[in-house]
Amino acid sequence: MTSVVLLGKPEREIPKLPYEIVYTKTRDMEICSMEIEPILPGKEIPAASESAENLRCWRYGMEIDVLEYMYVKYARVWIPDPEEVWKSAELLKDYKPGDKVLQLRLEEGKDLEYSLDPKTKELPPLRNPDILVGENDLTALSYLHEPAVLHNLKVRFIDSKLIYTYCGIVLVAINPYEQLPIYGEDIINAYSGQNMGDMDPHIFAVAEEAYKQMARDERNQSIIVSGESGAGKTVSAKYAMRYFATVSGSASEANVEEKVLASNPIMESIGNAKTTRNDNSSRFGKYIEIGFDKRYRIIGANMRTYLLEKSRVVFQAEEERNYHIFYQLCASAALPEFKTLRLGSANYFHYTKQGGSPVIDGVDDAKEMVNTRQACTLLGISDSYQMGIFRILAGILHLGNVEFASRDSDSCTVPPKHEPLIIFCDLMGVEYEEMAHWLCHRKLATATETYIKPISKLHAINARDALAKHIYANLFNWIVDHVNKALHATVKQHSFIGVLDIYGFETFEINSFEQFCINYANEKLQQQFNMHVFKLEQEEYMKEQIPWTLIDFYDNQPCINLIEAKMGILDLLDEECKMPKGSDDSWAQKLYNTHLNKCALFEKPRLSNKAFIIKHFADKVEYQCEGFLEKNKDTVYEEQIKVLKSSKKFKLLPELFQDEEKVLSPTSATPSGRVPLSRMPIKPAKARPGQASKEHKKTVGHQFRNSLHLLMETLNATTPHYVRCIKPNDFKFPFTFDEKRAVQQLRACGVLETIRISAAGFPSRWTYQEFFSRYRVLMKQRDVLGDRKQTCKNVLEKLIQDKDKYQFGKTKIFFRAGQVAYLEKIRADKLRAACIRIQKTIRGWLMRKKYVRMRKAAITIQRHVRGYQARCYAKFLRRTRAAITIQKFQRMYVVRKRYQCMRDATIALQALLRGYMVRNKYQMMLREHKSVVIQKHVRGWLARRRYGRTLRAIVYLQCCYRRMMAKRELKKLKIEARSVERYKKLHIGLENKIMQLQRKIDEQNKEYKSLLEKMSSLEITYSTETEKLRSDVERLRMSEEEAKNATNRVISLQEEIAKLRRELHQTQSEKKSIEEWADKYKHETEQLVSELKEQNSLLKTEKEELNRRIHDQAREITESMEKKLVEETKQLELDLNDERLRYQNLLNEFSRLEERYDDLKDEMNLMVSIPKPGHKRTDSTHSSNESEYTFSSEITEAEDLPLRMEEPSEKKAPLDMSLFLKLQKRVSELEQEKQSLQDELDRKEEQALRAKAKEEERPPIRGAELEYESLKRQELESENKKLKNELNELQKALTETRAPEVTAPGAPAYRVLLDQLTSVSEELEVRKEEVLILRSQLVSQKEAIQPKEDKNTMTDATILLEDVQKMKDKGEIAQAYIGLKETNRQSPQDYHMLNEDGELWLAYEGLKQANRLLESQLQSQKKSHENELESLRGEIQSLKEENNRQQQLLAQNLQLPPEARIEASLQHEITRLTNENLFFEELYADDPKKYQLYRISLYKRMIDLMEQLEKQDKTVRKLKKQLKVFAKKIGELEVGQMENISPGQIIDEPIRPVNIPRKEKDFQGMLEYKKEDEQKLVKNLILELKPRGVAVNLIPGLPAYILFMCVRHADYLNDDQKVRSLLTSTINGIKKVLKKRGDDFETVSFWLSNTCRFLHCLKQYSGEEGFMKHNTPRQNEHCLTNFDLAEYRQVLSDLAIQIYQQLVRVLENILQPMIVSGMLEHETIQGVSGVKPTGLRKRTSSIADEGTYTLDSIIRQLNSFHSVMCQHGMDPELIKQVVKQMFYIIGAVTLNNLLLRKDMCSWSKGMQIRYNVSQLEEWLRDKNLMNSGAKETLEPLIQAAQLLQVKKKTDEDAEAICSMCNALTTAQIVKVLNLYTPVNEFEERVLVSFIRTIQVRLRDRKDSPQLLMDAKHIFPVTFPFNPSSLALETIQIPASLGLGFISRV
Repeated sequence: MTSVVLLGKPEREIPKLPYEIVYTKTRDMEICSMEIEPILPGKEIPAASESAENLRCWRYGMEIDVLEYMYVKYARVWIPDPEEVWKSAELLKDYKPGDKVLQLRLEEGKDLEYSLDPKTKELPPLRNPDILVGENDLTALSYLHEPAVLHNLKVRFIDSKLIYTYCGIVLVAINPYEQLPIYGEDIINAYSGQNMGDMDPHIFAVAEEAYKQMARDERNQSIIVSGESGAGKTVSAKYAMRYFATVSGSASEANVEEKVLASNPIMESIGNAKTTRNDNSSRFGKYIEIGFDKRYRIIGANMRTYLLEKSRVVFQAEEERNYHIFYQLCASAALPEFKTLRLGSANYFHYTKQGGSPVIDGVDDAKEMVNTRQACTLLGISDSYQMGIFRILAGILHLGNVEFASRDSDSCTVPPKHEPLIIFCDLMGVEYEEMAHWLCHRKLATATETYIKPISKLHAINARDALAKHIYANLFNWIVDHVNKALHATVKQHSFIGVLDIYGFETFEINSFEQFCINYANEKLQQQFNMHVFKLEQEEYMKEQIPWTLIDFYDNQPCINLIEAKMGILDLLDEECKMPKGSDDSWAQKLYNTHLNKCALFEKPRLSNKAFIIKHFADKVEYQCEGFLEKNKDTVYEEQIKVLKSSKKFKLLPELFQDEEKVLSPTSATPSGRVPLSRMPIKPAKARPGQASKEHKKTVGHQFRNSLHLLMETLNATTPHYVRCIKPNDFKFPFTFDEKRAVQQLRACGVLETIRISAAGFPSRWTYQEFFSRYRVLMKQRDVLGDRKQTCKNVLEKLIQDKDKYQFGKTKIFFRAGQVAYLEKIRADKLRAACIRIQKTIRGWLMRKKYVRMRKAAITIQRHVRGYQARCYAKFLRRTRAAITIQKFQRMYVVRKRYQCMRDATIALQALLRGYMVRNKYQMMLREHKSVVIQKHVRGWLARRRYGRTLRAIVYLQCCYRRMMAKRELKKLKIEARSVERYKKLHIGLENKIMQLQRKIDEQNKEYKSLLEKMSSLEITYSTETEKLRSDVERLRMSEEEAKNATNRVISLQEEIAKLRRELHQTQSEKKSIEEWADKYKHETEQLVSELKEQNSLLKTEKEELNRRIHDQAREITESMEKKLVEETKQLELDLNDERLRYQNLLNEFSRLEERYDDLKDEMNLMVSIPKPGHKRTDSTHSSNESEYTFSSEITEAEDLPLRMEEPSEKKAPLDMSLFLKLQKRVSELEQEKQSLQDELDRKEEQALRAKAKEEERPPIRGAELEYESLKRQELESENKKLKNELNELQKALTETRAPEVTAPGAPAYRVLLDQLTSVSEELEVRKEEVLILRSQLVSQKEAIQPKEDKNTMTDATILLEDVQKMKDKGEIAQAYIGLKETNRQSPQDYHMLNEDGELWLAYEGLKQANRLLESQLQSQKKSHENELESLRGEIQSLKEENNRQQQLLAQNLQLPPEARIEASLQHEITRLTNENLFFEELYADDPKKYQLYRISLYKRMIDLMEQLEKQDKTVRKLKKQLKVFAKKIGELEVGQMENISPGQIIDEPIRPVNIPRKEKDFQGMLEYKKEDEQKLVKNLILELKPRGVAVNLIPGLPAYILFMCVRHADYLNDDQKVRSLLTSTINGIKKVLKKRGDDFETVSFWLSNTCRFLHCLKQYSGEEGFMKHNTPRQNEHCLTNFDLAEYRQVLSDLAIQIYQQLVRVLENILQPMIVSGMLEHETIQGVSGVKPTGLRKRTSSIADEGTYTLDSIIRQLNSFHSVMCQHGMDPELIKQVVKQMFYIIGAVTLNNLLLRKDMCSWSKGMQIRYNVSQLEEWLRDKNLMNSGAKETLEPLIQAAQLLQVKKKTDEDAEAICSMCNALTTAQIVKVLNLYTPVNEFEERVLVSFIRTIQVRLRDRKDSPQLLMDAKHIFPVTFPFNPSSLALETIQIPASLGLGFISRV
């Protein structure tokens, strides 16, 4: 519903118009009646009395016959004002032709009479309607005149804070003197690709228009930025260059765009200075050409400079500064590298202290110096050259301090050893005497002789200053030249955009030669501007086929002729400079004689003979002739230059003057700093021979004229774009507007001239559709035709009688100035009349509704009153009945309560008495029991004490006896140990014993297997018997439970009856006593009850209060905790999303760099496409197996690393950074592990060396025998331990796997199994005891070897045996044995002390020799035994593996059909033989004879197999023949039977052929392919696959399933190389497809879906428990068994992220052109929004044409995206994320355009946006995507639309807006309010005070200062695990994929 508000003055009368409105008024202004009578076509419009001026007389584009209608009461006009230039006033009565005075009222309420000019009778200009105030384009105003332009600029600048405004083709930029957030990269992205009229005015829009026209029209462009000093020209040019650098990018890796931007700090430091009007004023003009290649990327730039203000080097006015670089040097004088320059404060030097203002507020010159040096480094100026530049600049400063002493009036001298000159000469590297001489002398050359003449002090100072200016100018040119070299394009330039930053029109109190040249340049530019504007107007009229006449516009060619024509000012100046005694005075007289009174533009001041006045296009300017000749000559003495050129110590200095020796052509460098322009469309003129001697003497004016002509030729050869910078005030106050200064600049810069040219023709232009939409209200239904053009013609002929006021073009209607305002007034009056009728009808309807409501309310009140009375009577009756009932129950309650109290008291007394008696009895029993316990313990203690004494005595006797027996036995053993024969016998016995133990272990194994077989048979029998008995037990159990329940119920009932009887007797006996007791305490109880009730009520109130407090506290705590939890959760989610976003952004950047690397590699390959002779380049695909994705679970050989490092970069696949980091981490871990192992190995080697050294020092004593026996012992022990572990595992497995009833204790099978286990464990214990006995024998033998008896080493055999038994494992035993061996070892010299004669030593030496002999024999036997043992173990292991493999193959073959069994068995046999062949090749690699014999045996086996195969083929053929014979016989029998059957039986029983089903193969869900078919697989399945066919015909994700099944087969074969190669080829193939067809949404969506499915398959079948939860048992069997592909999962996840980001970019590219048109411009609800008048920059029409997009287009595109993703089988969660991203893009782009388009910020547009958003939400509901988070992304757009529609007046409205717009930032809210523009007069503007209130309320809000949303933002994507229920073995491979070379397994 649209609300309409009537606005207007209470006493205003509506004038006559084509509708007669008759109405009456009452005192309270309510309109009682109204009639609207249309005027017939034949009826004339009532007009005022005619006058002599009623003919066709123009003023501001309107005729007199319209004036009567426009200049009526309450009309607003502009009147001149000396302070504000123009003031607004309101007419107090209608204007009548012939009136000489207008009655006006000013805005401040003051009345005045405005007198009209009696001659011209010109009326004051009319003011535009309020809805047009603040328009983006000044040409859109109805009234085009100076006050309208000034007011529009002021409103936009002050109220809306908008600094840019269009004026036709000109962009007017007002300097805000404040940093604004409108130049960020987000703003650049928003303007990129947009039409200039579609967005709000901006410098970026002009730059985008230039860039677009360059690409579209193949024509070079120019942006001309002009304005006064301080207006912001340099900043505007800088932002334009930044836009080009950001949008276009660089065509090379040299960062040309950064260099272009880096040239600004350098040029500002050497060419900008502080003036009275600007702190950073450019004192030179520059034209920068930015070059582009064919792809329109920046490749280079070139700079030309104009008219450097050299006089500023030596002189500055008050409050001004020299060039910035000098002050930057002085501020950095303390740096170490600047010590040699001997600088100081800026106040020390003459050239920097004249202005008296060495410091700029807010500027740090030292920091600026750092920026300047960094820019020089970036542009390639080396540090040495930089120091050279600084030396020259410092030298200029010191030169300015050089002073002169006068000798006489004609000569002077430099003081001796003058320090400033000494420093200057040292810095320049020249001789002091020469420089001092030529500063005070000059050389005069005549035809015959040369004279040296002294000069006066004044001339010397001038010469010094001229030298300083010349040095600085040449240095300036040298720096510009080097900047151009750094920016020079390395490739061919295709086109360029020039940015001209040139001085605007200048006029000061004293204007000199510089101002003359500046204004001369502006005259030329203004002429070019006028011609261009006129040309555009002419082209527009011709395009629309409108007859046009020549428009008279100001042509400044006479002014230009005055300056540059023959005998013009410049010619006379050059002529005067050639005169020997020419002076400024004589030149002024020549000017007066030549031009005074002859040229209207030249004047002479009244009070001066040394000045002249020129009437420029902007204003009159008075120039002072003093200094013109000197500045034009620019004289420098050659001798001083020669001295500087002779410098040999300073190489840079001579370079500065090299250009002066070259011939200068009009296109070559000039002293003003202009460098040659390359790649110019205009060819320069050739230099004439012999011109060199003259050209270098050209004056500055002549050079400037030539460079200006060249600039104009360049501009004329390009398409110009104009930016006019306006300085709002002279005090640099932010957002302060001085009308006087603004009008001066508007007149000077040509903005008003543009307005005048536009107003002279047809400035207002409407398309037919726009006109029809706007003025449809003025038409009747019969006037509307199907042809819009004819409809508009018919209406205009009725509304505007004079046909000269408009013209009909092909597509537009052209109006004269003021006609649109006339139409707007008619429209407003018509709408006002309609509003009055609507108000009348609505008010009548409201009164009727009010009466009906009052009548209805009265009836309702009566009904309710009567009902209330009836209810009161019924309530009285109910209360009476209730009182009786309450009395009855109360009395009953009192009696019953008395009885209950007596009964409770009696029971309490009984309970206390009985308890007392029982407690006494219990205490007596307890004392008796404790006495018995004490007696028992005392008697036991006495008996144990007696037994202990007896036991210790017996043990002592046994120990003594045993010690004696042990000593005897020890002596025997020592005697026996001396004989070698005894030792051998003992050794033989030990070996036999070990062999017996081995045989027993083998027998145990056999028994164990037999036990297993018995156990299995017992299990089978037991399970059958258990099933039979279980049913019987269950039946008996049920009957038993029923019987028990019955008996229990009978017993309980009997007990209950007895109990009740006893209670009855007790009650009867106690009743009487209780009644007596109750009567006694009745009164006391009642009193107690009353007291308790009172206390209870108090406690209840306290309890309720406490509960309430506790509840409140708990609620507060809960809420605070919930808030904290929610905030922490949100913060964690934000941190997680930020981290994920950061990672994905890095991944995106990596992919971009990777693509860039591939592009560069392709370009390089193309450049090197011609191969060298004899060299063939290897294809890069051959190295795919060596790509970055290749990795192994084993450690890679170190030898491969250097080879891979040496491969050329062309052969390497793109490096994956994530995998690279993981591999790098893995390599570092392996290196650390390797280092630790190496250290441990070194430590072990050192220990072994030390032990070996000790062993060599001591003779070995039976070491070999003991080690051999210990080895045997350890082997036996390990075998026993294995058996025990196997038995334990078997027992555990049985208890876990079998049913509980089978393995329950007491079951037969359980008992049998336990008996077997106990017997086996007993046998193990016996073996253990034998092993321990062996250990004891070994230890005893070791002791027997000890020749010396030591009591400390003697160990009791029993104690040792007990200690050995306590040791748990073989490790402890081995350590104990080693320790014992170390302690028992003695040094060699101890053996000599055994006896005195040494006989025992000799015997021991002989025994030692024998032991050595035996030791060597045992060592050889040990080695042979170990070798045989190792070989047998290897054979056993291989046989086990072969057996397992054969069992697996047998199981698989049994599952196959009979036909496939033979084939499978043969295939497996061939595989086995191949593996065996490879094994034997490696085994017999060193022995060729054995390998040859093995090959012969292998061939024999193959021949046998072939014979067997032939025999099997024969049997198969025989069986097939027999099968055919049998089939024929069966067919004949069936035919015979059919003949015996009647026809009726045939009909009743139809014959159904019996199909013998063939048993299907049991596939394992794997696909087998050959290694050489891998490239074919990737090609057919990835590179050449068409997504559309797969999505429509096959199951979703089929390529992913096929690839995974291939990976499964490679994993099954344990072929890591094949797995790596396949995964790497797959990833690279997907990348190639996406790079080739990355712009196709279907392709990207298809591979995103398949990559995610591949990733899910790797997770689902990885074998990890977390991913196996949802698998079926069959799927769990398909898990990978050999490889862990977790790292490849990460690589695939990164690839999926890259594909997702590419998908988002494709979506964005498709949706981007639709969003603005469909969401903002298209009228989804027809007729809600109207079209306002537009200017020259036409915006896209809001009416949907055939080529524009609508909301339906967006929804159709969304449907297309959704259907494609669903067809491809994309995960639902991923689809939600994609939809969320799409909606974010739609919301962000729409909101950004809304914030940058003033014409879209209106109430009606807010309604359109909300309707469009509701349609998008409806789409989400239809697709069940409301929970995807997509709606939340549109919240900022929804709130912006609501903000456009809410009230914006009061403080309550401000509060509501602040609470409502929580998703918008403060900057966005303020921007929308500033941009809010009424479309109709009924809407009101937002007041500035209201916006300030909003800002104050939002001051504490902490949000981003960024204005626009980041439309390029991509939400971090996640891939939730989504397992597939599809069984791999059921997947069929269609033939259309061309994968016939792979087979299912």
